[in-house]
Amino acid sequence: MIWLLLTSIVLYLFGSYKRPVFVAALLAELVYLGLRGAELGRLPLIGPQDTLAFFSASIGLMALPFIFSKTPRTSASFSWGTGCMAALFALLALPFPTLNMPLPPVLKTYWFELHVALAFFAYALFGVGALLGGMFLFNKEKALLDLQYKSALVGYSFFSASMVSGGIWGYYAWGTYWLWTPKELWTSILWLFYSLYLHLRLKGPQWERGVAWAGIIGFAAALFTYLGVSMLMKSSHSF
Repeated sequence: MIWLLLTSIVLYLFGSYKRPVFVAALLAELVYLGLRGAELGRLPLIGPQDTLAFFSASIGLMALPFIFSKTPRTSASFSWGTGCMAALFALLALPFPTLNMPLPPVLKTYWFELHVALAFFAYALFGVGALLGGMFLFNKEKALLDLQYKSALVGYSFFSASMVSGGIWGYYAWGTYWLWTPKELWTSILWLFYSLYLHLRLKGPQWERGVAWAGIIGFAAALFTYLGVSMLMKSSHSF
């Protein structure tokens, strides 16, 4: 099955500036995840390889509406940029071993799968927003900043829903909605950051560069919340 992931990486890197190739790369990745899920009998959301591959596919999936919308003249650059971003995280997944163990009892609930899937959709949209913000800083197209805001707003909605479902999962797993582990602390920081980001836009045109940079910084914070906390801090959410 790993050849499907490798195929998606090659397509993302060398042809994703064309919409049909981008879609083909995403389909190869989704088929890979579907086969992994069928093999495991659950969503592949445990361990660094599966989560990185799921995150990569989430980036491609969440970018699709922006790629096929009436984007500015930089649409090919955006398609290739998101393709490279998806390819990067798929490449990072390759060195890690696959984990085919059954789910521990604490994770055997649909609330866990919903919580994690929504979080990855949010992270992917924050990544899409960061790319749009970087493109705005480069060519000053106002439409890109509008798209960045929409990406962050939908991502914020997904992230808020992820926190709610995570609280319900936590209650079933540990008897409490919140534990104040490092992961939960950084989740709170990220949610508050994007709450402020969404209001920063109200400051007017003079803050446009600040809004673009805030979207880029927010994605860096999202990556630390996902990868940094799991790898550097001991937490109930570590993979």
